[in-house]
This record gives sequence, structure tokens and C-alpha cells, in this order.
Amino acid sequence: MRLGITHALLLLAAGIVAVNACRSPNRPAGQTAVAEKKELPGLGSIDALPRTYRSPANNPTTPEKIELGRLLFYDPVLSGGKDVACATCHHPDFGYAESIDLSIGVNGTGLGEKRRFNHDNNIPFTKRNSQSLLNTAFNGIGPDGQYTPEEAPMFWDLRAKGLEEQAAMPIKTLEEMRGHGFSEDHIMEEVAKRVNGIAQYRRLFKTVFPESNTVTPTNITKALGAFQRSLTAANSRFDQFMRGDRSALTEREREGMQLFINSGCARCHSGPMLSDFQSHVLGAPDNEKLPVSDSGIQRSYGFRTPTLRNLRFTRPYMHSGKIQTLNEVLFFYEDLHGKPLRNPNVDRAQLDPLAAAVRVEFKDINSIVEFLNTLNDANYDKKVPSSVPSGLPVGGYIR
Repeated sequence: MRLGITHALLLLAAGIVAVNACRSPNRPAGQTAVAEKKELPGLGSIDALPRTYRSPANNPTTPEKIELGRLLFYDPVLSGGKDVACATCHHPDFGYAESIDLSIGVNGTGLGEKRRFNHDNNIPFTKRNSQSLLNTAFNGIGPDGQYTPEEAPMFWDLRAKGLEEQAAMPIKTLEEMRGHGFSEDHIMEEVAKRVNGIAQYRRLFKTVFPESNTVTPTNITKALGAFQRSLTAANSRFDQFMRGDRSALTEREREGMQLFINSGCARCHSGPMLSDFQSHVLGAPDNEKLPVSDSGIQRSYGFRTPTLRNLRFTRPYMHSGKIQTLNEVLFFYEDLHGKPLRNPNVDRAQLDPLAAAVRVEFKDINSIVEFLNTLNDANYDKKVPSSVPSGLPVGGYIR
């Protein structure tokens, strides 16, 4: 199926095809192409998400495993001081991210912008802005629709592969969930011991992992990974448009999509997740709440390209959380040309060539933002358990 004549002519007049809608041979049924692949080299391509996700071979998804993972996700028993849960900083009210620049994990109270450290605090802020868990099932997906769940790139600095490996890292990190009471080497064993000491969890784990006679750290991370993988939001208006519904986007939004491509944004924000999952140096500002400058991946000041999906729910933006609105993000890219970089630790010669090639014009910013807002999908799993087996406050001390 092809795009409407008006839009097709617009693309032809611009000299490019803004969207690569070709699907891979393994694409789920029902996702038909709406345009032929006619991109010029270097501009990148964007596409709809698959309707379904894949799981690692050693951690197949089941409804029971997802629900066990949900309980663990909301249970503060996984934190050193039993005061913070995964959901504290990845809450469904904020698209499974958080509405503040840097999260407050251990020794905090409140949710989102109301969250504060308790008195006599000796815990730092988390190092980087909390990323959304929505659609992390598709992390690593390329323009051809191919991805490997076990190898899915995670975190701003790419330090983990796959949701299962990722799930253990916040538990091990001092300021996120561990606190001062346990060492990084021993916290997972302590958490498994606690969970195994709760009769309801023992029954649930035996049902989900019948081959194991006790609760193990590995099975905890498998349950958490299965739950987080289930958090998809893959039916935005953009997805509907790319699957053939020509009425899903307005003319202004289609124009914004064209401008997004023409400006060079899709060179990095590409594929179905609008991310190449690669490291790029942008010179984004540091957060003054941190005691030292965050130098990113291998001290290069490079950070992984974030997805552009569900941005409505996941502000503020950049790894430091220092940019508050989408308009300001685009102003940031406009300012890369001629103005001093916003991070004094980054020399202009270090700036990623793909970032330097982006050309965002002031007059186009509102249209591009309108397109970016078509990537939002509010119809995602927001179910919060009424209680957790430990009996601790659901989600930690967030109320």
C-alpha cells in the first residue's frame, strides 16, 4: 500500500523518501509496507514497531512470569534498606520513567517532582536521567526490523546487554537501591534470601521456575526482565500511519516528519525505535547536582541515542535531564552551529559528525515537535498491584 498522492508528491519534490517502510521477511503479519524504500544514503529511515516482541531463548515469556516480575518490580524488598523499589524511579504515571532531572533512590520520599531526600542524607543523586522502560523489549532493533533480545543495549552508557542483565544493576548500585548496608558483591544474594523467606514468593517462584528449589538472583532478574519486556506502547498514531492508515497523521504532522528527516535527525534517531543505539558526542550540559562532570562512555562524553517514543511522558531530556521541553531540545541542536557547546569539557572537534550535520531551522521547530508528539502511545500497561508479598509499601516510600 502506498502513501497518499499529496504526500508522495511532497516527498518526491523534496528529493528523498522520508520514511523507509520496507519490512523484513520476519515481520509480523499485518504490517504491510506503505512506501517503497527510496532513501538517499545518509538520511536514515524510520518505521513502525512490530506488533509483538521476542524474548530470549533462556527466558521465554509467560503470563505467570510477567505477574511475578510485576510484584518484584513494585516491592521494596529488593532494596538494601527496603525503602525503594524499581517502580520508584520508573513509575507508570511517568511512562515508566520519572519527571525529574536526576532520580532520588535510596533514602528518599515522594514521587516524581515531589520526591525529596530524607533528613541526615548521605546518599547522592543518581548519576543520570531515568530512561523509560516502555518498548525496551525492542532495544537494538534496526531499520530492517531485526534484533536480538539477549544483546539488547541498555543504559545511557551501554553497560548492560539484555533486560535480564540490566535488572540487577539498579539493585547493586549504591544510590539507586543498594544503600550503604550491603556491598555490591553481596546484595543480590541478600535479596534472594529475603524473597525466599516469604512464603507467597516461594510458591510463585516454584510455579514459574519449577526446575529450581529456591529463589535465585538469576530467576529474580528473569522475572523482572519478563515484566519489563511486556511494557510495550507500539500503536502510536505514527505506527498506525506507517501501517497504512493515511488519516492517522495530519498534514502538518506529515510535514514535521519530512522536516525531521530532511534536517538529518534520523541519521541517529532511526529505525522503529527512532534510535541507532550507538554512542554520540553532543556536548549536552552536565547536571550541577553531580560532584564531577559525567564523561559518559569510556570517558568520551558519548552517550547512547535515546528513543524518541513517548516523549510526552518522559521529560526532562538528555542524559543529564537538563533540557525541559522538546522545543528546547531542538533549540539545542540549532545552537550546535556557531554557539559555544553547552558542556565546557567537550571541544568542538569532539562533536559527533552526525550531530554536526543536523540542520534544524527555527521556523521548522514547531512542525517537528508536532511530528514527535505522534510517537506517543498512552495505551500501555499501568497496572499497579494493590499489595506486594513483603507487606512493604507498594513502590517504596512514594506517598
